[in-house]
Amino acid sequence: MPSPFSNASQVITVSELNRHAKTVLEQTFPLLWVAGEISNFTRATSGHWYFTLKDGQAQVRCAMFRHKSQYTDFKPDNGMQVEIRALVTLYEARGEFQLGVESMRRAGLGVLFEAFEKLKSRLSLEGLFDQEHKQALPTFPQRIGIITSPAAAALRDVLTTLRRRMPNIPALIYPVPVQGEGAAQKIAAAIQLAGQRKECDVLILCRGGGSIEDLWAFNEEVVARAIAASKIPIICGVGHETDVTIADFVADRRAPTPTAAAELATPHRAELLQRLAVLQASLSRQTLHSLEQRMQQVDYLARRLLHPGTRIRNQQQHLGHLAQRLKQGAPRLLEQQEWRVQNLASRLATAAPATQSLESRLLQLRQNLGRAMEFKLQRHQTSLQRLAANLQHLNPEAVLERGFSMVRTASGKIVRSSTEISLDEEVSMIFAQGSATARVTRKEETQ
Repeated sequence: MPSPFSNASQVITVSELNRHAKTVLEQTFPLLWVAGEISNFTRATSGHWYFTLKDGQAQVRCAMFRHKSQYTDFKPDNGMQVEIRALVTLYEARGEFQLGVESMRRAGLGVLFEAFEKLKSRLSLEGLFDQEHKQALPTFPQRIGIITSPAAAALRDVLTTLRRRMPNIPALIYPVPVQGEGAAQKIAAAIQLAGQRKECDVLILCRGGGSIEDLWAFNEEVVARAIAASKIPIICGVGHETDVTIADFVADRRAPTPTAAAELATPHRAELLQRLAVLQASLSRQTLHSLEQRMQQVDYLARRLLHPGTRIRNQQQHLGHLAQRLKQGAPRLLEQQEWRVQNLASRLATAAPATQSLESRLLQLRQNLGRAMEFKLQRHQTSLQRLAANLQHLNPEAVLERGFSMVRTASGKIVRSSTEISLDEEVSMIFAQGSATARVTRKEETQ
């Protein structure tokens, strides 16, 4: 890079020199990772961190400001081996060469991150993360399995949440270590054991938060394979919301926290009771509405229902009307026939006015017609009288005229047997003229 100070005899200030040196350093070195041991660590009241990063041959001063240090998931201390992602710069006020730290991780985590990304990419290509392989969670599980450490605080959070949301659902714990050597194999074995026993409808895989090293058991391929092969739906609630593991991608549902996993696994009892109350109220309203409609329909039919005596009287009136029409129609028919005969006689007289035989025949036909009409009228009157007599026999009021009475219960039901009434029951008696109310004091039943 050409120097801005072309004149060798030019005199510059220290500030200009340091500013130029800083520019040269920052433009020359990219953002890079540097490994070393922390020494002289200081945490300022402002929240900024200042320390020296060293190895066996050299050291360099480092500064990490608060808005970047707050995202570090561990507390650095002297003697700790770390890897920092930093920008090479110069502190102009003192002319000190230093590193401006952007992020920090424990030494060796770069290898873990690389292994994480490789496994994630490989399992994704195999389709283990595809949504089509995800199983639906049961709406009302009969038993919930929890795979975690019995000493984990996450277990207490999960059990508390389950008791609060749905205390009647039992929980079965599959105890496993959740970190350390061999933890992944034991977690996978617990998943397989739960699938063989078929004791649960859903499994919760959980533990509290921690560093990537603490959560590494859930990034192992053996755990991912066991989750993918499980016939029981699995909810993964590992770490805090910002923690992500391979198990989260493979599981049927991912929960940001163990508590959230318990909420996903169970319906909320209070919400179910509230919904049930709403449905019950709706059912009551619909039932009452239906009952009111049926009652209205009964009232309508009751208005249409006529007493048998009334129906018989109406039919008698109709028959009387028909008889009257018949009586009025017979003379009119006779007149029409006579007019027709006269018309024919007139036409006949016109055709043969002096024919004595035709007049005799006409007289005979007139007499026959009169007799026939009279006979027909008598036959209809006889039939009408017979029908009226039959109706009179069917009329219950005619029976009452002969001294009988009709007994009804308080509900209006006609009493036909002494077994249909009880002692001390009020009944109504209907006579041919009027009615009365009586109370049953004694009754006899025929064998």
